[in-house]
Amino acid sequence: MPTSPRHNLPAEPNRFVGRERDLDDLHDLFDETRVVTLCGVGGIGKTRLALQVAAGLLPAFPDGVWVVELARCTRAELVEQEVARVLGVREESTRPLLDTMIARLRDQHCLLVLDNCEHLVDKCAEVAAALVAACPSLRILATSREPLRIASELIWRVPPLDLPDPATPDAESVQLFMDRATAAGTRLGPESLPDVVRLCRALDGLPLALELAAARTSLLSPGQIADRIDDRFSLLTTGGRTAPPRQRTLLAAVEWSYDLLSAKEQVLLRRLSVFAGDFDLELAEQICAERPIPPSEIVDLLGGLVDKSLVLCDESRRRYWLLETIKRYAVERLEQAGEREVLRERHLDVLCDLQERHFRAEMMLPDVPWPRRLEALTASRSLVDDQRVALDWAVESGDVIQGLRLCRTSTGLLPLGGNLTEIVGWVERLLSLDPGEAGDDQIAHAKAYLAYGLEARDELSRSLEVAEESLAGMAPGNVFPRCVMHSLVVIVLLRMGRFDDALHHAEEGLALAVGSGDTWNQAAGLLGLSAVALTRGRLREAQRHGEEALARAREHGHRWLMARTAAQLGAVAEARGDLTTAKAQYEMAVPWLRELGSDLDLARCLARIGRVAAMLHEFGTARERLAASLSLGRATGQRQGVARCLVGLSVLAEAEGDLEGAVLSAAAAAGLRESIGQHSATTRIEELLVRARTKLGEGRTTSLWSRGRAMSPDDAARHVLEGARLTAKAPVTAEPVKRSLLTAREKEIAGLLTRGLSNRAIAEELVISPATVARHIANIMEKLGYTSRAQIAVWAAEHPGDGR
Repeated sequence: MPTSPRHNLPAEPNRFVGRERDLDDLHDLFDETRVVTLCGVGGIGKTRLALQVAAGLLPAFPDGVWVVELARCTRAELVEQEVARVLGVREESTRPLLDTMIARLRDQHCLLVLDNCEHLVDKCAEVAAALVAACPSLRILATSREPLRIASELIWRVPPLDLPDPATPDAESVQLFMDRATAAGTRLGPESLPDVVRLCRALDGLPLALELAAARTSLLSPGQIADRIDDRFSLLTTGGRTAPPRQRTLLAAVEWSYDLLSAKEQVLLRRLSVFAGDFDLELAEQICAERPIPPSEIVDLLGGLVDKSLVLCDESRRRYWLLETIKRYAVERLEQAGEREVLRERHLDVLCDLQERHFRAEMMLPDVPWPRRLEALTASRSLVDDQRVALDWAVESGDVIQGLRLCRTSTGLLPLGGNLTEIVGWVERLLSLDPGEAGDDQIAHAKAYLAYGLEARDELSRSLEVAEESLAGMAPGNVFPRCVMHSLVVIVLLRMGRFDDALHHAEEGLALAVGSGDTWNQAAGLLGLSAVALTRGRLREAQRHGEEALARAREHGHRWLMARTAAQLGAVAEARGDLTTAKAQYEMAVPWLRELGSDLDLARCLARIGRVAAMLHEFGTARERLAASLSLGRATGQRQGVARCLVGLSVLAEAEGDLEGAVLSAAAAAGLRESIGQHSATTRIEELLVRARTKLGEGRTTSLWSRGRAMSPDDAARHVLEGARLTAKAPVTAEPVKRSLLTAREKEIAGLLTRGLSNRAIAEELVISPATVARHIANIMEKLGYTSRAQIAVWAAEHPGDGR
């Protein structure tokens, strides 16, 4: 598996000039200083300096250097989400996102760069303080116009570039101006140096102001530029501006650059400020092309703004963005021009159209090749920042119809991706407003996605309630979301143990999908039927539905759907004891999930492979897959995923003959599950403890269990992954041989397992304790050579005379 990159530093757009002393001093600070904040006015080069410092510190931080760009975040609650996104941390339903990030970073020796904190400085300070307090090896480098004012912060005032004097005519500011003038295609000779010196002094050595001026050297000489800048200063002074001198200097440079633009370039620049972050040409054409600019002129006007250093772009000129200082100036100009509301409305409308188109291409349209579906998914994900800005406007302007439309057509709101709190939050904010002319069908459709978010947050009762409201209010002809809701209700009802109700919804959703020719929901409906059958122990039925689901999923082509059906078939094969087939089905899903970047699903799948490989005595594969799953669980901050790996490691340890390690891992898994509000006493663990008490004794088992509960998940995992092993037992055969006849009570329990009953349910029916049931099941496994209760159920169903 390829090694993940240890940083997300962007490529340098041009040569970094000067500040050697600052770089050396800042590098040295991080040996002992926890938080360094680079402070200064806009345009002084805080971000560029921070990125250069971070690049030089890469070798010092083995766990990575991560840049979090906060300029695009419009609300305080987005700060944590953006930090989490950069780190690859996913929200858990049972704890605050900040706590999940702390767990991810607690033992990491890494550098976090928080760029552009000033507009959300209080929240940035809160997050930074919490992370530093809980993560001893973490360092933070922030950029802001004002300090964070937290403990352990060192404030570094970023100075202007050195100005020329008779002793050093080739100062940093002069070097930068000459370098950027050359990049603009102008070669300045020695005769220009006095004017360059005058200009650098006039601009106070501010890098952004110097870059804007240098971009004009193809039209004006340094002397002419200096004269015009001087004129602008006089206007600022007589105009009664009260900004600090350097801010006035920057404003003068920006205004001067703006005034030199053509009328259409000025219009485009201010309209580009509507975007949250970077954008492409197509998006600019769709939103910014309005009188007086036709769509055909956008590309040339945009190129002109790039040439004048007012818009930045990547090397391929496919993605464009504005520096934060320029963007703020452009926002003010947009407001002054009276275009803000019009542009925000158009931005919202275009986002709705785009996301709707992407959603249909990815999910709904038939006969679309997978590369096109993946392209639509990727495009939809790339719009998430602009979607947030558009939804902000929908809430601010009360445009509930368009806001709900944008929510329900974004792939990011489906299980494949998206932030759970954000999904629920947006829909609830919009539904709390006056619906205006929004129809019942539109509101019901939006509730469908609210129900998805609630299920993912384990709010099952509320999710079911909202889903049923959605189905009741949705128009009969709105087939796709109706089918999606039936599939969601199946999941919720299965989790609640209501198998008959789940079967009804699976059948109804499948019938609708078949009638409309919808292959996505045909696959999902068949998947639901297979899950219901598996839960009831009807393995042949589960297999048949699973195979049909995979066929429909392949017909549709979406890799996520194919991966889900392959995993379902793996679960069915595992239940009937065909571990080789189970492993092959789980393995089939891995490349599809990797292609999608679906880390949570991938971690789950890898853990299943590791557990099954352990039962097959393929110990190398088991260790590799469980370690990979554990790494993903840690990286995404998912404790449930880590607990799943610990259970798999417990199976591996026992299969290798290390029963003590198996108990330790199981105990650590139980403790972790309890910490996130889940039941810790699973059937698998109960049966393990029965075997441990038999072989190790009650006292030793209790001691190991207590020790495992006190261990950290990492220590417990390390014990199995790196610890010494005893001699392994003989591998499990594909067709276990019945070793002895079962007792009457064991036969009775084997028969009850065919009904899919839990240990507690069996205990209630036979009026015995759950622990006694677990002991009997362990004895049955020992006698028949099985490794799961599902295998016993299949054997009992096929041998009614022996088992009942």
